[in-house]
Parts: sequence; C-alpha cells; structure tokens
Amino acid sequence: MSSLDFIVLVGTLLFIAAYGVWKTRGSKSLKGYLKGGNSMKWGAIGLSVMATQASAITFLSTPGLAYESGMAFVQNYFGLPLALIIISAVFIPIYYRLKVYTAYEFLESRFDLKTRQLGAFLFLVQRGLAAGITVYAPAIIVSTILGWDLNLTILLVGILVIIYTVSGGSRAVSLTQKYQMGVIMVGMMVAFFMVIFKFPEGISFGEAVAVAGKMGKLEVVDFSFDINKRYTFWSGMFGGLILALSYFGTDQSQVQRYLIGKNIAESRMGLMFNAVFKVPMQFFILFVGVMVFVFYQFEKPPVFFKEAAMESAYETSYGHELKALDDSYTEVFAEKKESINTLIEAMRTGREADIEMASSELMAIDGKAGQIRSDVKTLLVKADPAIETKDTDYVFLTFILNYLPHGVIGLLLAVIFCAAMSSTASELNALASTSTVDFYKRIIHKNGSERHYVRASKILTALWGGVAIFFAMTAYLVENLIEAVNILGSIFYGTILGIFLVAFFVRFIKGNAVFFAALISEILVLVLFYTTNIGYLWYNLIGLVGVGIFGFLLQVALPKRWKA
Repeated sequence: MSSLDFIVLVGTLLFIAAYGVWKTRGSKSLKGYLKGGNSMKWGAIGLSVMATQASAITFLSTPGLAYESGMAFVQNYFGLPLALIIISAVFIPIYYRLKVYTAYEFLESRFDLKTRQLGAFLFLVQRGLAAGITVYAPAIIVSTILGWDLNLTILLVGILVIIYTVSGGSRAVSLTQKYQMGVIMVGMMVAFFMVIFKFPEGISFGEAVAVAGKMGKLEVVDFSFDINKRYTFWSGMFGGLILALSYFGTDQSQVQRYLIGKNIAESRMGLMFNAVFKVPMQFFILFVGVMVFVFYQFEKPPVFFKEAAMESAYETSYGHELKALDDSYTEVFAEKKESINTLIEAMRTGREADIEMASSELMAIDGKAGQIRSDVKTLLVKADPAIETKDTDYVFLTFILNYLPHGVIGLLLAVIFCAAMSSTASELNALASTSTVDFYKRIIHKNGSERHYVRASKILTALWGGVAIFFAMTAYLVENLIEAVNILGSIFYGTILGIFLVAFFVRFIKGNAVFFAALISEILVLVLFYTTNIGYLWYNLIGLVGVGIFGFLLQVALPKRWKA
C-alpha cells in the first residue's frame, strides 16, 4: 500500500466515525440510545438495513465464492422480497403498537417470560457467533497487508469497533451507515470497471461474459429438487424465504434498524427499498467475482491465494515438490490461455462445432489446473496440518492489492472496512439491547433509572465486543465466510421464526407447548446438521415446521394444568 492508499482509507473511516459520534453526542435516555429517538426517515432506514446485512464478509467472500462456484449463490436471496413484504404487512404494525425495544418483548405479551427469554437466548447465541465472523473478515485484510499476527489484528479491529459502537448508540449506527453504503456502492462500481479495463486488448466485455458462461460460471438458476444441493431455486424460494423472514423479522440486529423509524410508513418504505435493491446488489457483487475469474484466465493467478502460507511452506521439506507443482501450474495456465483464445476465435466465427470442441478442450485443461491446486493443498496440509486450505476469501483481496492503482486500493479497502464497521456495530448494538431489555432490565434490575440502563447497555456492548473477538479468533476453522454466516443463521432462524409465526397466527397454541416445541425443533435441527448433508437452507424450513407440528401435538397432549 502507498501513502495515498493510507490517506484514502484512514481519512474515509475517521471522517465517518467522527461524524457519527458528533451528531449523536449526549444521548441520556434508553429510547434515545437504543431506538435513536424514533427519528429516522425511510432512506436512512433502507440503507441501514442493507448495510447491516452487507458486512465485510459480503465484499471479501462473495466474489471469491463466485470465482470458485459461479453465480448460483444468488438463489439464496430469491425469497427475500416476499419476506420483506410479509414483515411490512404483519410484523411492523405489531411491534409499533406494542412500542417494544426488542422483538422478543412481544413473545412475553403473547406467551410467557420463558418463551421470550428462549427467543432472546437463541438470538444471542447465533448473533454472538456471527459477530465474531464479521470481526474476523476485515482482520484478514490488515494482517495480509501489514504482515501482522492475525489474532493481534482481530484484537485491534475489535477494540476499534467497540469504541465506535459504545460511543454512539443506535442512531450513530444508522447515521454512519448512510455514508458507509455510499462508499461501498462507489467502491464496488469502481472495482467492476477496473476489472473490465484490465482485460487484454481485443477482448470485449461480451466475449468475457461468453467465456464465463462456457466455463459454467453464469448458471444462476437450478430447478433441481435434490435437497443435498446447497443452492437451488426451491431452496432459495422456501428456505431463503424463511431465512429472510426470520432474519429481518425476528433478528434484533435488523429489527432495531427499522424500529428507529419516525412511524410505520417510514419503516415499511425502508424495507421496500431493500426488497427492490438487495437481490440486484448481491447479483452484482457475484458478477464482479465472475469477472475477476475471467481476468485470471488471461493473467496467471497464484496456485494458492494465501501467498504467505505458500511462502512458509516453501521453507519446509515439501518446498521442492511445491515448486514443481507451481511450475506445472504455470505450464497448464499457458495451455489454458491458448485454449481460451481458440474458443474466442471460434465464437467470433459462429461455428457451433468449433465452439463445442474448444469448450470441451478448455474444460479439460481447467480440470487439470484444478487438480494441481488440489495437490498443492494436500502438500500444504502435510507441511502444516493446522492450515486452512480454503482460499477463496483471498481471491478478491489479491486482485485488489496486485492489479489496481494506488488510491483505488485505499478506496476498496475502505469499502470493506466500512462494511465491517456498519455490520459489526449493528450486531453489537442489538446484542446489547437484547441483553439489557430482555434479561438485565426484565429480571436482574427492574427499577433502575434511564441513565443506569444506558450505562448498562454500554457496558454490555463492550462485553459482547469481547465475545465477538473471542469467536473471531476461531473463525479460521470455517471454509467460506459468507457461507458460514448463512449456515449459522439457518441452524437457529427456523426455530426462532416458528415461535413468532405461531405467536402471530396460531392462537390455539400456548406458552408451554411452543416453548418445548422450540427446544425439540432446535435439537432436531442440530442432530440433522451433524449427521446429514442436507443443503443448509432447508434447516430453516425444518425448524419452522417442527415448531408448528410439535407445538400443536404438545398443546393437545399436555395435561390441562400445562396448557396455559
């Protein structure tokens, strides 16, 4: 990184953080600190909701996922627009009518205290783990750029986010997210056009897209009914719908973003903004990753994108074997590049037989390159058994650092840091809100002053920041960060949503039945997760349906004194 990159990066982050703290200084009431005084308009709400979900993981991991697997991941979001319409019609009016601080307060008014605490507890477990992953993502960047120890970097990044979040509260989170999303949108557009600009002379954008298609990277929709496939149209529509309903409707990190609206109409408009723009944004980020893939068909990529790990392995007894494999990879890459040029010439002539033959030859050579990468990973594990061989989270970062001009590098790193700050701040703020309102204020200290609860919320924010840092230090155990967050959510979200949907629509089922049904459903999901290979989005549906079925059966079967 150059001095210009540091100026762009540090200047952007400090300006946004300082602006948020200055604009929200002096909040002394719990309503002001946790709900921003209900002062936000729909535009700020919409950007805040989007920024909360679009963490640094989105911009680090999603392009790498597209590089490896193509566009299929976008199917995860197919159910999201419908989910946001349902939330706007059903959830938001109830939350506003009850004037709740957290979504889980509603569960006590409908069922009982233990059901409220179960819902809040499941949220705290799931979101506490996820917050660790969102802290880990930007730490990768700093440790890679500066060569720092990863755990030390996690600690420093986590402390920075804690200070920012504790100082400003919910309104500071939402205000800064407007500017963070602005930086993110500009930065990703710049990245896209820079990738296109880097294509070899004579290769058009249309030809680049055609090459991506021939290499299987543009297969967006899969109508397969195979439940073992992670991404299909059906898993996205049904599992994705339930995941989005639970995330946006019951996850406090999102509920808190639209409960700060001036009124119901502003909150609904903020969610409709996301219903319209979220899927196209996710499609665009994946498409950037596909274009990076095409770029690396003309410019030799590293045989393994964690280049620091490769350098360490070269110093071991396996160094000569790794060097031989890298040389073979270089030869295969040259062969593949020639094959791609042959394919492009065939596409220009329009002869289908030539196109088919060139495509088959290209895929065979690409398979050879993939096998060499697999062999390299096997050797790396022999050299260091503790190494994580999944390197797709480093693909986009490697492209940024090696091929973009100074200044643009700083801007794109600011994009990733802005996303990390916005998402992590929302998560810590929501974790503290739930801990304060649903546990501390409700059970431990019921009659404190407003200033006391604001102080408690700030302390709990800092404590949850510490928990996030701890989990971040073990995030290297997961394969792909964006998948890890969705898998983690899918394990818990179906059960949480099941509790809420029973509360909204099934008056027959009471507190005891739904409480035990939720416990049984969550245990079922965890058993299936550890013993089967079901696509993870289906866990949302299993948890949801389990709460409904077990709740009905228990309500019928429980002794009369337990039915209330």
